[in-house]
Amino acid sequence: MTGVPLTEQDLAATSADAFARLAIEMHDAPGVEETIDAVVQFALQALNCSYAGVALYTRGSQPEVAATTDPVVDDVYSLQINSQNGPLVTALRDRATVLIRDTLTDDRWPEWAEKVAALGVRSVLDVPLTTGDGNRSTVGVLGLYSPIPDAFGEDDEAIAHILARHASVAVAAARHEETMAQAVDARKLVGQAMGILMERFDVDGDRAFAILKRYSQDTNTKLRDVAQQLIDTRKLPH
Repeated sequence: MTGVPLTEQDLAATSADAFARLAIEMHDAPGVEETIDAVVQFALQALNCSYAGVALYTRGSQPEVAATTDPVVDDVYSLQINSQNGPLVTALRDRATVLIRDTLTDDRWPEWAEKVAALGVRSVLDVPLTTGDGNRSTVGVLGLYSPIPDAFGEDDEAIAHILARHASVAVAAARHEETMAQAVDARKLVGQAMGILMERFDVDGDRAFAILKRYSQDTNTKLRDVAQQLIDTRKLPH
């Protein structure tokens, strides 16, 4: 160690290098869960927070806790998800960053703030994860927490927004890859099931697919699940 303080240029280079490593780590993550874990662990290293977490929107339902670095964050999230009230809900709905400098004095969500302060959380920074340039869609929220009042400054907000942008793209990509993988898997299952029907009933591919589709509609079961049942049991659903 030389004892010479880092310049702004040194700090910028260090941050750029750290985000580059994070981008590679998220890109290499096998799924959404691993991607989010990389995000929250990086937040602990790069930001002035003691706890971090990510809540993600799932289509057609309320937000779900995707990753947390401490059980305290699970409590902070559950208080809001259950009541549909708090900075997390606001950040998701309005696609806006929410900063709480001190839960003991902030009066926007008094009941929630009182409970969170009792958990030892004084500073909160919720940053939405959004995708798209025009009609932005909210993927989720990155939440940062500290037991120290007024813990998050302008630099923390700037870094948090960069991290949120990285996370948004990575989560969207991971979800797309998982969806594509599921679609490929479904096609394979349906193909196998069609082969069983073609061999058993001496029908062509079109007829075999029509049989699977009819059973899917009549039993209100996904085509993939009908195919899986036929493969597993060699029987069509009743």
